[in-house]
Amino acid sequence: MLSLSRTASLQSRPLLRTTLRFAGIRQSVHTDVVKSPTTYTARKDSWYSPTVLLLGFIPVFTFALGTWQLQRLQWKINLIDELEEKLERDPILLPRKINVSAIPEFIYRRVLLRGTWDHGHTMLLGPRVRDGVHGYHVVTPLLRSQGSTVLVDRGFVSNDFVGNYDCSEKGEVQVQGMLRTSHKRNTFTPDNQPAEGKWFWADVDAMAEYAGGEAASVQPVFIEQIFSGHEGEATSNISKGIPVGRSATVDVRNAHLSYVVTWYSLSAFTAVMLGRLIIKGRAQKRVRPLPR
Repeated sequence: MLSLSRTASLQSRPLLRTTLRFAGIRQSVHTDVVKSPTTYTARKDSWYSPTVLLLGFIPVFTFALGTWQLQRLQWKINLIDELEEKLERDPILLPRKINVSAIPEFIYRRVLLRGTWDHGHTMLLGPRVRDGVHGYHVVTPLLRSQGSTVLVDRGFVSNDFVGNYDCSEKGEVQVQGMLRTSHKRNTFTPDNQPAEGKWFWADVDAMAEYAGGEAASVQPVFIEQIFSGHEGEATSNISKGIPVGRSATVDVRNAHLSYVVTWYSLSAFTAVMLGRLIIKGRAQKRVRPLPR
């Protein structure tokens, strides 16, 4: 009996070991699962990006440009006021020998001249347009009776009278005009061709040389003749081939106000875009869906 019982006990031991081993594995797996729960960590997204940085730079840059243009606007207004004040002064008589270096200080000053026209060295400056009519400006040297020769822009003639404009003034004439300097040449203006009689822009030094230069006492002084008549008289003169001078006004271009509005508007627009982009980025960072 005892032997039988010992035999049964020995036979059941492998089965007990297997059961205990399996139970241990299950407990180990359960413990690992409990000790290592699945966690989710949200990715840290920054609210700024290259787009945000670019949009942050543009408002500051355009605001600075708008401020600079505002300063330029004030400077241009002061300049125009100064030139208009010069233009309202009484005409002055030029000295026999003009100090060319001082001309920029007297720009837009009225001057009174006496002399005779040198029609042989007349230059046609253009093409130009006046009230829808195409033509040229007649630039003729004036031989001053008491002084050096200067260049006078007598005014506009239409294309119909380019070859036969009025040259009837043969004796001494009196001319009232305003002192000017060489025109500013833009990128699209072609080169002057003096040998062919083509003058696209007022290069005063080159014109003075063409008219005889220093050897003929011609100074690089450019004067635009003033036309004081009414518009009907101007139209009549143009139809007769008589050069019509310019009006006594300051024609300095002032577009800085439009630049101020443009730059400040662009600064405000990009600042609003930047704000909306930042708000949207922060909202997306706060509400982020869990992965499945």
